[in-house]
This record gives sequence, structure tokens and C-alpha cells, in this order.
Amino acid sequence: MPGLSMSSPPGPGVLVLAATPIGDVRDAAPRLALELAEADVVAAEDTRRLRRLLAELEVSPRGRVVSYHEHNEAARTPDLVERLAAGERVVVVTDAGMPSVSDPGYRLVAAAVDAGIRVTCVPGPSAVLMALAVSGLPVDRFCFEGFLPRKPGERARALARLRDERRTMVFFEAPHRLATTLEAMADAYGPERRAAVCRELTKTYEEVRRGELAELASWAVEGVRGEVTVVVDGAPAVAARVEDVLPDIQARVAAGERLKAVCADLAASTGLSSKALYDAALRSR
Repeated sequence: MPGLSMSSPPGPGVLVLAATPIGDVRDAAPRLALELAEADVVAAEDTRRLRRLLAELEVSPRGRVVSYHEHNEAARTPDLVERLAAGERVVVVTDAGMPSVSDPGYRLVAAAVDAGIRVTCVPGPSAVLMALAVSGLPVDRFCFEGFLPRKPGERARALARLRDERRTMVFFEAPHRLATTLEAMADAYGPERRAAVCRELTKTYEEVRRGELAELASWAVEGVRGEVTVVVDGAPAVAARVEDVLPDIQARVAAGERLKAVCADLAASTGLSSKALYDAALRSR
């Protein structure tokens, strides 16, 4: 790429997690092309998809291209760490989005960190953040839950553990399991819980369906295609009662915390009066 150059700093190499477009190639960060062109090693989840991306970006990598996916990452990670330790620049890319987010990459990052190797990233498209942004649901606090278990019992238990989650929740799901998952969510959280199904983000047939879980489950029964991200509203706030908080106060005081400090802390998190909590704790002694 004319006019651009990059060189690794002296000493150990650098591990670069490079975000790739989730649909529209025009979303690729300019630095993505530069990193792919000048890396010593490009570790790709699917080398065929990488070749298509390279062609679209008009990039010819000077380094080696190797596969790095869920079936070989355990075996290939030590070799990549050796290359990093020898001073090479290793760029990791997945089929779409940021490596290590429900994709290969975490194992290599952990090994590189343990080896004292610098880890950085090329920011870029994210299905999680885009789905949150367009969902119409609160985004001030959220959690990412990835893919739910496939087996009905395990899926139900996973959803049950999130029943009281106040933050907006983001999930990935396969299109052929979407209707079943939305039905399970309606059972776990109630049919009227708000949600959004975001399909084919940034692609030609991008679609965002917003509504209650029961409505979305009925819509999905007809069949859905493409990459799917589901955003679910968090659990509604439940007014706390002094008597419900007392056991927590007693346990923390018994563990050595000061009563006044505990009451102040719980008052801030529950909205209850600190004085009411303090007086109730004294009466319970």
C-alpha cells in the first residue's frame, strides 16, 4: 500500500487482533489492510474467506497465512507464541468481527500475555455493539452471553440464571434455532419482555425486528436466514424491602464490616433509607 509502512518495535513481537467486516467490506478499518499486508503471520479462522477479503481489499500479504480455528487452536497456539517471542508480528482474523469474541483468539491472547508479549487490536465492526445500538433497548449497561446451549434443559437453566439480570442481554443464535430460543426466553422472562432480533447486520438484507418475546417467537416460526443477534431487555427493577436486605447486613457485619458502612452501601444499591436499614439491624440483634 503506497505511502504506508509499519515496522515492529524492537524485542518481542506483537499479537494483533484484527476486526473484519461483519457484512459490508467498506466497513473495514484502513489499518486492517495495512496489518494484513505487513504481518509476518496471518492466522485466519477460514483461509478461503480471508483470500476473498484480501482480494476485496486489494491486499497481498508478505507473510505466511495459516489456519487458526477451534479445531487446531490448541495445537497451533504454541507455535504462534514462539514466533511472537522471536519478534514476529502475528495478525489474527476471524470470519467476521473481533477475534476471541465467540470466535478463536482467546487461547492465543492468554498464552501471549503469559509470555509477556504485547497484545493490541485493530478496532472495527461488532455485531454485539451494532445490535445494541439499533435495538431501541437501554444500552447504558449490558452483558454479552454468546450462544446459548443447544440442549433444551441446559438452555432453560442458562436462561434461568439470567432471570434477575438487570442489564440488557445480547445473544448470538443460529437461524434454525431462533424460534425455539425465543420461545424459551418467553418462558423464562415472560412473553411481554421486550427484545430485538437483528439479522444480517450491514448486509443487503439487514433487518431488525423489535417487539415482545412472544411476538418475535411467533414471527420466527416461519423461518429466518442469515447471521442473527438477539438483544433482550433486562429484568425490571423490583422494589427492595428492609426485611429482604437484613440477612445480607447481618452476614456482612458478622464477617467484620462496620454496620454503618454496610447500611450506607446497601442503601446506595437498593434505594432504601440508610437509617431504616441501620435501625432494623439494631432491632434484630
